[in-house]
Amino acid sequence: MGKYHELAKKIVANVGGKENINSLTHCITRLRFKLKDEGQAKDDILKNMDGVVTVMKSGGQYQVVIGNHVPAVFEDVVEIAGITNEGAEDSSDQGIFNRLIDIISSVFQPFLGALAASGMIKGINALLVATGVLTTTSGTYQMLNGIGDALFYFMPIAVAVAAAKKFKFNQYVGLAIGAALVYPSLQLDAFSAAGEPIMTLFDGSLFASPVYTTFLGIPLVATNYTSSVVPAIFVVWIASKFQKVVRKALPELLHAFFVPFFVLLLSVPLGFLVIGPVISLLTNLLAGGFDALMNFSPLLFGLVLGTVWQVLVIFGLHWSVIPIAMIQLSTLGYSTLVGTFGASFAQTAAVFAMYFKLKNPKEKALVIPAVISGICGVTEPAIYGLSLPKKKPFIFSMIGGGISGAFMAAMGVRSYNMGGLGVFGFPSYVNTETGDMSGMIYALIAVAIASVIGFTLTFFFWKDDTVEEPIRETATIAKETIETPLQGTIAPLSLAKDEAFSQGALGKGVLIYPEKGEVVAPFDGTVMTLFPTKHAIGLVSEGGLELLIHIGLDTVQLDGKYFEAHVLQGEHVKKGQKLVTFDIEAIQNAGYSVETPIIVTNAEDYLDILENQEKAVATGDELITALI
Repeated sequence: MGKYHELAKKIVANVGGKENINSLTHCITRLRFKLKDEGQAKDDILKNMDGVVTVMKSGGQYQVVIGNHVPAVFEDVVEIAGITNEGAEDSSDQGIFNRLIDIISSVFQPFLGALAASGMIKGINALLVATGVLTTTSGTYQMLNGIGDALFYFMPIAVAVAAAKKFKFNQYVGLAIGAALVYPSLQLDAFSAAGEPIMTLFDGSLFASPVYTTFLGIPLVATNYTSSVVPAIFVVWIASKFQKVVRKALPELLHAFFVPFFVLLLSVPLGFLVIGPVISLLTNLLAGGFDALMNFSPLLFGLVLGTVWQVLVIFGLHWSVIPIAMIQLSTLGYSTLVGTFGASFAQTAAVFAMYFKLKNPKEKALVIPAVISGICGVTEPAIYGLSLPKKKPFIFSMIGGGISGAFMAAMGVRSYNMGGLGVFGFPSYVNTETGDMSGMIYALIAVAIASVIGFTLTFFFWKDDTVEEPIRETATIAKETIETPLQGTIAPLSLAKDEAFSQGALGKGVLIYPEKGEVVAPFDGTVMTLFPTKHAIGLVSEGGLELLIHIGLDTVQLDGKYFEAHVLQGEHVKKGQKLVTFDIEAIQNAGYSVETPIIVTNAEDYLDILENQEKAVATGDELITALI
């Protein structure tokens, strides 16, 4: 049982239970659910839950924003929900764009930490060479270079394994596909070093492709797949389709060996002959297109990218930029998508300025953790908890991010690896080939620009309009009493067989095992909700207390059978007035429990909810006291 076990239980219950979860992944700050029915998730309860920053719906995902400790929460959620790598097949109806974002985020999330760590090691190694601490011929440099470069060089293997998990495909077969794509003798460099091409397809055109060998008489267009990203995703996707066909065609007895055999035999040659060359051509064009756009107007390019970056983060769409950067790195050796770097610092500085203007002590207490997180490149706590709800600080941070992005792009800054986030990203701008540190210096200036703009605009042009609530004096505490609506035996709500009730997700209250099938009004008030199946009734007292009386568990499936309502929805009722009658014996004979949760659904509006500790109660007895 992990540290966040209770939080995980509440999250699972409020996304609709484990039966409503198709799959779950996580990124740096978010749990990313794929739900069967998002309508079953209780957004308001999740948003107001301690330990949850907010809830977002984007890219076909139901995202519960947690913060930096999301990996630990993820582990507890996985355990409670019983989620495995072979999760239910995703059947949600997604558009192409949502599907693409979902695939990208799912593929990169598992090894993003290792990717950032590798980039940091490469950047630090380059920094040590640039400052003369190391030489490129020293053993220390070679070791650090190998550690930092390994994941980038063998990128198709990591991508293929993660893609296999996403596509519900055998991950070890995925590993074999990725390894085949980086097999040394099948790379363009190896073929060209061995001799001249036997022919050139599309000679004289933009699509000219040298051919050095054939496979079963079919020309093999060679390219270098080391450090590539997209080909592995597509080959594994095709392989996952082959796997389904082969499984159906072969007896189950032969699946263990012959399914991987035929899948590899079909998918890998197809990858080298068709998928790889086509995808490589398209990615080269895409990378070149971004480079051309950058060259056309670097300032405008950086301005737009830096301005909208935090908006992309809100919706989780920033994942769409990562493959583009990876494509540029693998084809050009650098990335021009540098305009986003200052945005997180602008956001962090704006939130830091808020510290001096906030009136609410609880909000002010959130600032320092959010600033620390932002300095490390994770801005979701700052965005959702502080700047976005206040609006203007978020806009000011966008301005700072845009201007810093325009500066970096105008100065021709390039990143040379996928380094760490926040302050850990500076070494990424050191040229790993030449040791040139000018890019890192410009990055430092850009961060200063972003931070000064974000802080200054927020400090001088934002005012906290929050009205401070007066502190209640103890002497003013009042109470509202709820009488017992039905006769029976009391038990703690935590003993309810339904987790939504037992975990307190719907509110505070008690459980009654009824001895008489009659529900009466526990106070003077109004029938707020009367379910058509008559198994549940919601009341609101004249003092504003909201009460749910839920007769039995899963009794909604009886469709009103064995229940009779004596009031109408919207009707005003008096204390003791008959509301609903039901046949206890018939309901139990039908296989349903009659245990009845009685819940104060707006318990958060009260100082405390006190429950009757007696074991047996009759209608008219005091059941619950709400302190106002």
